[in-house]
Amino acid sequence: MARGNFSMKAKSKLGNFNKFLAVLLVIALVFLVLTVTVIKPGGAYVAAPVDADAAGDADVATIDEFVPDTYGGIEFNTVEDVVNYYIQCYNYTKTLTAQYNDNGTTATYYKLLGMEDLTIENLLVEGKSNDVVNKLVPSILGSVFKGGVKGLPPCGNISPTADKVGDGIDVTKSLLTADDVLMANVVDNGDGTINITIQPKGVVLSMPGSDAQGHFFNTLGDITSTVESISVLSFSSGTISENFVVDYKGGSGTVTINTATGEIVSGEYTMRVHIDVQHADVAILKDKSASLDIVYKNTFPATAEQLTEKGITAA
Repeated sequence: MARGNFSMKAKSKLGNFNKFLAVLLVIALVFLVLTVTVIKPGGAYVAAPVDADAAGDADVATIDEFVPDTYGGIEFNTVEDVVNYYIQCYNYTKTLTAQYNDNGTTATYYKLLGMEDLTIENLLVEGKSNDVVNKLVPSILGSVFKGGVKGLPPCGNISPTADKVGDGIDVTKSLLTADDVLMANVVDNGDGTINITIQPKGVVLSMPGSDAQGHFFNTLGDITSTVESISVLSFSSGTISENFVVDYKGGSGTVTINTATGEIVSGEYTMRVHIDVQHADVAILKDKSASLDIVYKNTFPATAEQLTEKGITAA
C-alpha cells in the first residue's frame, strides 16, 4: 500500500514539474519577445497583419457608443468627425516642443511627455494558472522591461526630428484614419475641455505604423520572427503563424483636449494583446499550449518626479 502511494505522489510531482517547465518556457518566449520588440525596437517588419476576427473571438466595442451632439462648442455628427478632430489635435500637439535637460545635455523634446507601463495577466498553461509562477512574473518582468518616456503614440522617439517607427515611418503626424476605428465617443467635461475615447479595430500581429492598431498604439511588431529564431523551439503540427497568434483588440485611448487651443493636455492609451501558443515542443515537453494577456499603457502627462527618475528635467 505504501509503495503504491509513493508511486502516485511521484507521478503527480513529475507532472507538476513538467507543467512548471512549460510555464517557464512561455515566460522565456514572451520576455525574449518583449526584450527584442519593446526594449530594442527596430529591425525588419515584414509579416502582413490580418483582421482580428481571424483569431477567433469577434472584435466588439468595449467603449460607449457615439452620440451625435455638440461637445465643448464643437459639433460632432459622426464617428468620422470625432476621428478627424482627434487627428487635428494630435498633429497640433506634436508640433509643441519644450527644452529639457537630459542627463546634462540640453534637448528639444515634445512638450507633452508620458510614461509607459506593461503588465502580464492571465498566464495559463494547458488552460490552467500556476500561483507560484504568477508570483514570479512581476520580478521577471521588472528585470526585462523598464518603462520609458514616450510622446503621443505611436512614438519612436521623444525628439520630433527622430520620431519614426517600424521601417522609418514618420509619426510626427497621426496615421489614424476613420476606417481604422471600431468605435469612438466624446464627453464634455464642462470646463472647456472634452474627452475623446477611441477604440481601433482589432489586428492579428500588428506592425508599428502599418495598420489600425499600429496607427494608434505602440505595437510590438513582428513577434513571430523572434520566436522563430529560437532554435530549441518547434511545433508538433502547423506553422508558427498558426501556432503563435498575437491578437490585438479591445484596447482604447482617452485624451483630454482643450477645445480653445486644440491641444491634448492629458491622456491614457491602453493597448491589449492576447498571445496564444499551441502545439509547442521544447526538449522533452511536447505539444504544449499556453496563453497570456499583455496590457500596455501610455499615460500623459508624466510627472516631474517620473521624468527626473529618467534624468530629464525642464530647462
